[in-house]
Amino acid sequence: MLAIDGSFLDFKQLDLLALRQTAVHRLDPRAKVLTTLCFIVCVVSFDKYQVSAMLPFLIYPVALIAVGDLPPGYILRKILFVLPFALLVGLFNPIFDRQVVLQIGALDIWGGWVSCLSILLRAILTASAAIILVAITGFPAICEALEKLKMPQAFAVQLLFLYRYIFVLTDEGVRTARARQLRTFGRRGLDPRHFSLLVGHLLLRTWERAERIHMAMLARGFSGEVHSTRTQSHFGKPELIFTVCWLALFILLRLYNAPQLLGSLFTGNMQ
Repeated sequence: MLAIDGSFLDFKQLDLLALRQTAVHRLDPRAKVLTTLCFIVCVVSFDKYQVSAMLPFLIYPVALIAVGDLPPGYILRKILFVLPFALLVGLFNPIFDRQVVLQIGALDIWGGWVSCLSILLRAILTASAAIILVAITGFPAICEALEKLKMPQAFAVQLLFLYRYIFVLTDEGVRTARARQLRTFGRRGLDPRHFSLLVGHLLLRTWERAERIHMAMLARGFSGEVHSTRTQSHFGKPELIFTVCWLALFILLRLYNAPQLLGSLFTGNMQ
């Protein structure tokens, strides 16, 4: 459980990355939110066997990492954090889908392997887009942008609280795990009975802390609205160019399989 302190809590670094002042950081959050949502919709709309058609979409996260001056190694580690869940989803595809969809020499490729690879690629693309969006915008600004895009205010506020309370929960978890380690002199291993007690204690402490925070917010005049302290931005010409150019590229890549077209062109020239 202490590994949370070095891995999961490292997501706090995203808030620090969002404070940078690159060209993409200075764009209105609505432009970045709209572009990322359209990117995700295009990626998940592909057929389960269309793997090559999704590859050109890698240009979006790569371009944002470069322009936003983000550390590639850090972003990659966050993406790898999500991959086991995607692998678990597609793990059984080769067992149930044994239709031959591709043949390389004497090797038959089942549809299950292709769909499993498709799930992994979708996970990489969508997770990278979401993580990079937080890194170049900041989660509070994302919630504010969603509210300006006519999302219900209650949903945006709950989404912001959910993001913040993830760190509250993990802080309590790390503190509880450290206390247990000190009381057991570093002994490893935890039987189910003690593990259930530890989880119950964690939930109680988290609930009590949430109650204290809620009472403090009410005492300070909280009425269901979260007011941002960041400088108000506007949707201007740079945001329009950013959004229109990326959306046009996404539509073209969705309608046309670029690798297949290039392969056909190359094969035709070779012939």
